[in-house]
Parts: sequence; structure tokens; C-alpha cells
Amino acid sequence: MRRFELMFSPTALIIAALISASNPALGQNADPADADVVAQPSTSLTVTGQTGSANVIQMHGKNYVDVEGLARITNASISFRATEIVMTMGSRPDTPAAPEGFSKEFVTAGIELMAEQREWRAALKYAIEGGYPLSADWLNSFRAKTQRALQLATVSSNSSADKDALSLLRTQFDNMSKLTEKYLQMAASLTYIDPRSLDSDPLDQKINSCGHSLASMATANRFVDDGTCR
Repeated sequence: MRRFELMFSPTALIIAALISASNPALGQNADPADADVVAQPSTSLTVTGQTGSANVIQMHGKNYVDVEGLARITNASISFRATEIVMTMGSRPDTPAAPEGFSKEFVTAGIELMAEQREWRAALKYAIEGGYPLSADWLNSFRAKTQRALQLATVSSNSSADKDALSLLRTQFDNMSKLTEKYLQMAASLTYIDPRSLDSDPLDQKINSCGHSLASMATANRFVDDGTCR
């Protein structure tokens, strides 16, 4: 949150006291030369984009605003430092912060990771649909490449969006590992594997949907958890 200070001199302190219209001491202590202070019609200051208004008083042709009123409508705080009034400005609490996007390094690493995982899935799909023997060494070589890409994405994650997306990338890797192990075990036990098995496999469908979701996030440069990767 950006913060800055407005410092008011002793003269501003006097002015702040003068513009408290409800202060009965104003009429008692005002200099005759300042008689136009109480004679002016009531006016107010409104800040565009903010809620509320502050009292304004005119003296010797100049407009002065109530310091406390200004602080109220700008969501600022006031403190006193020796002979100064310090107004600390802050963003309004109801103003949402701009969403943080992915870092450039993470996007590059993430795209590489998703590409390696697509090749891994394509290799498994090719072997199952073609009725070819499933080799653990062959499929594990794709797993190893994807794992190295995941490690690179991990060290490249910097922003909060990076870390949120990294969690989904890890889940995607774990699901792909589970899918591979499932069919390797079926092959080791000589269980018949229907060439169309992946078409109705819920885990494979989840992996496919998650891949599309992750690609959309990379394109939009914004983290959006739609639940497909959970």
C-alpha cells in the first residue's frame, strides 16, 4: 500500500481551528479584520471517487478546508509532530488490489513443463491404443524429463500467482504418475488393456481438463483455480 504524508505548519493549525464552525470561541476570539470568516455561506469540499465531504471556510478571498474532514473522506490518519500536523494517506479498504500475475521466468518454465507432460501422456496413449507392450523404462524416461521440468518451475516461482499455479502443476504431475503406474501394473499382471481404456478413464480425463486450464492461465497471465486440477 502506497503511503505519503502531508505536513501542516503552525499556520495550518490556526486555520484548522478557525474552520470549526461549531466552535463558539470562533466568534469570541476572531479578529475584527476577519469578520468575513463567519459571514460567508456554508460550503463543502467533495473529493471525486471518495465518500463524504468536508467543511470549507473562506477567509480573505481564500478557501480553507477542515483538516479532520479531509482526513475522513480520504481515509487518512492524523498525528501531531511538534509544531506539525501529519496526515498519512492510505488506499481505501474497499478498493481491491490489482491481481498479481505470473513472473516471466515461471511462465517459460511452466510452458516447458506442460509440453514435457503432454509428450509423456501422448506416449502412454500411443502404446495403449496401438496395443504395444508397456515398458517401465520407456515411460519412466518421460517421467524423469517432466520431473526435471517441474524442478525448474519450482525454482522459477516468485510471485504468489506462481506459487499457486505451482501447486496445481505438482498435482498434475502426481496424477500423471498415478495413471502411468496403473497401466504398468495392469501390463505386469497380464491384464487385458482395452485400446480405448483412456477414453473412459476418469483420471486421464482429469489430466486432460487440467492441462487446458493451466494453458488458459498462462495465456491470460492470471491464476484462476476452476477446480479441474484438484
